[in-house]
Amino acid sequence: MTRFLIVRLGALGDIVHAIPVAAALRRAFPSARIDWLVSAKHRAILDFVPVIDRRLVINDRGDASGGTSLLAAIGELRRSRYDVAIDLQGLIKSAVLARSSGARRVIGFSTRYAREGLARLFYTESVDPGRGGSFDAGETRHVVELNLLLLGPLGVTVSKPEFPIDAVDSEVARWANQQSGGRYALINPGAAWPNKRWAPSRFAAVASALRDRHGLTSIVLWGPGEEPLAREVVAAAHGAAVLSPKTMIGDLVALSRGAAAMISGDTGPAHIASAVGTPLVGIYGPTRPARNGPLSPAGVSVSRDEICQCHHLRRCTLDRMCLLDIQVDEVLSAVAQCLAVGSSRD
Repeated sequence: MTRFLIVRLGALGDIVHAIPVAAALRRAFPSARIDWLVSAKHRAILDFVPVIDRRLVINDRGDASGGTSLLAAIGELRRSRYDVAIDLQGLIKSAVLARSSGARRVIGFSTRYAREGLARLFYTESVDPGRGGSFDAGETRHVVELNLLLLGPLGVTVSKPEFPIDAVDSEVARWANQQSGGRYALINPGAAWPNKRWAPSRFAAVASALRDRHGLTSIVLWGPGEEPLAREVVAAAHGAAVLSPKTMIGDLVALSRGAAAMISGDTGPAHIASAVGTPLVGIYGPTRPARNGPLSPAGVSVSRDEICQCHHLRRCTLDRMCLLDIQVDEVLSAVAQCLAVGSSRD
């Protein structure tokens, strides 16, 4: 086996969680060609993953994000003559793309686990993670571990996942060091799902306490459509936090590597921070930290997933979000724990 195709189109956090599959393939097959099929919207993080040979970028949304068309991508895939295609997305679309590559072996999850069960029809081999692997209340295994199970049919086992992500030179990271005197925390109040967003006033209270207790300036991150939310945190922190400039993915990598800690909900930037070893406090409710939480020893989850009534829903269906049960002192205790672990690893 000399040619591998990984299919994981998006989103950012899911792509980060799939990087250990590429790393494990590179270790097991050092001279192999490893390509990755990715949506144009989410390809940026892969530019910093050195174990990948080629990033095949498709425009699967019909917008102006770039990339080639689906039809052109299929033609390019077939010309590459892959031995193995691995579908980490589990959608009918991703499964069709994996099968359309013409690879002799197409590996994906079983009907019970795939996000769309009919995706299984397009695989030549499937893996059933077994108990704890499905999207139900008994889910207990981390998505990184589940992804790595797809390498089992290739005889590849992994004891410890690796996240090979290059160091990045970033003007924004240099700005953060100047603003903070070289020691800062990252606060990421936004999330694609409103259900994942902790209250801005509480993030602001955390920033104030980080300044008073640990001498840390907080840099407040924001993504598309999130700047007003970030400004609300900064305004309520009364000088303990500053608004980040607009960031690209490389800036997030560099900022995370330089941060003393990060506080965030279940979002792509949080998963980048965890992947590069940043002490991370993850705030969870509608998603489970057992599946999506920090993997680094310097990570701590503060969660209400056990009481959440809206698992995997973008918006809370109740009068009060479960995240509102998480108090500032609980998060600050987790931050102190993260900082202690991070200091012991320096």
